[in-house]
Amino acid sequence: MKLLPVLEPATDESCCTPAGPAALGAEEAQQRALVFKALADPNRLRLLSIVKAGESGEACVCDLTEPLDLGQPTVSHHLKVLVEAGLLHREKRGTWAYYSLVPGALEQTAGLLATL
Repeated sequence: MKLLPVLEPATDESCCTPAGPAALGAEEAQQRALVFKALADPNRLRLLSIVKAGESGEACVCDLTEPLDLGQPTVSHHLKVLVEAGLLHREKRGTWAYYSLVPGALEQTAGLLATL
């Protein structure tokens, strides 16, 4: 039985330079896209701004419908998207939900493009 030789790929150093840091993985790209998608809506940006500007650092969903002139179901949907993106924290108190910024979330979000 004759064994076939194992061929090594030809490397031409003048052709290509080694790649830098590893490219963004699929899962990490998906998570970043989730954050960018959440921020791509003007109503969600306003919600983040309102929550951040609140005296106590949080806002009740009941106080967020009037400034946006949107119905409660629509505001709740936008808040859910922001929670899923890791930007807001939701705490249920009785019949109302209160939202606050996730500590460090805005700073981390600001660095997402810089770390591509």
